[in-house]
Amino acid sequence: MGTRVITFGTFDVFHIGHVNMLTRAHELGDHLTVGVSTDDLNFSKKGRYPIYREEHRIGIVSRLSCVDDVFLEHSLELKRDYLIEHRADILVMGDDWAGKFDEFRDVCEVIYLPRTRDISTTEIIANIRALDL
Repeated sequence: MGTRVITFGTFDVFHIGHVNMLTRAHELGDHLTVGVSTDDLNFSKKGRYPIYREEHRIGIVSRLSCVDDVFLEHSLELKRDYLIEHRADILVMGDDWAGKFDEFRDVCEVIYLPRTRDISTTEIIANIRALDL
């Protein structure tokens, strides 16, 4: 079996930055697994629920040709267990998380990829809310 890559995210209000990240992660190996944060996990991290429900976000991510497997990430504390369960060789995260996952270097390689400039879900949501419709 080839190199197994794993990444995690909320993937809310899916945009080109998400596509770029997942495509680059896939290019690092032969199999890409994506952990999609549950609605409750997102609330605990950000103090708000995602715009799209978890089943819709999983549906979007799972249909991408660069993604081989998708699962729901229920807890940040289970990250190590997810890496082991999915036999990850490489953990890929955006560079906004640089250094935050280095503790897992004992079970897999950790790579931080640059984010796509000038796009973020938080900014997209803020811009939509600012519209006077």
